[in-house]
Amino acid sequence: MVFRLPDDEVIFPNPELADPDGLLAIGGDLSLNRLLLAYENGIFPWFSDDDPICWYAPHERCVIFPDRLKPSKSMKKVLESGIFEITMNRDFPAVIRNCAKIIRKDQPGTWITREMQQAYIGLYEKGYASSVEVWQDNELVGGLYGVEMGVVFCGESMFSKVSNASKAALIWLCRQGRHELIDCQLPNEHLMSLGAEMIDREMYNLLLRK
Repeated sequence: MVFRLPDDEVIFPNPELADPDGLLAIGGDLSLNRLLLAYENGIFPWFSDDDPICWYAPHERCVIFPDRLKPSKSMKKVLESGIFEITMNRDFPAVIRNCAKIIRKDQPGTWITREMQQAYIGLYEKGYASSVEVWQDNELVGGLYGVEMGVVFCGESMFSKVSNASKAALIWLCRQGRHELIDCQLPNEHLMSLGAEMIDREMYNLLLRK
């Protein structure tokens, strides 16, 4: 059953009531308080321009435990070569704009609407979101952004304009020792090749509560 959220109250139904595909609720807004409540309960927004705001709480999460990361030998060489300069929170707005513009296989358009961009820039400005930037010859060529929930980094999106840039951002983030878990939300071949794995909601929530 999909719930419709009230406009005048910041609440969510129990995430265990989500549909098999993870869809839990529609409606509400992208206010700071609602977004924080969502992430505190393992819920995230995902929708396109023509849709109402859709809130998801997957029964299984694709995650990376940083100490189980499996970068390939070629990626280790890339990181050791010094071809990239990697920073954190140098230009969050540029990262989210590039994530919105990047063309992705089998995906028309973007879920990172202008409304979403402004909402997450607001989270960043309040200290609840972070970005990783990958630079080459002083040009932003890759990066990722997400929401900080204690020891969990809730990854939202990444982009790459040159080969290996987004992988470099993710590996760099895992090596910083800031997080016990990188939440990737949904699996793909790129993430699984780096050692991502699926965990159930109960395990995810235990880590989230830390």
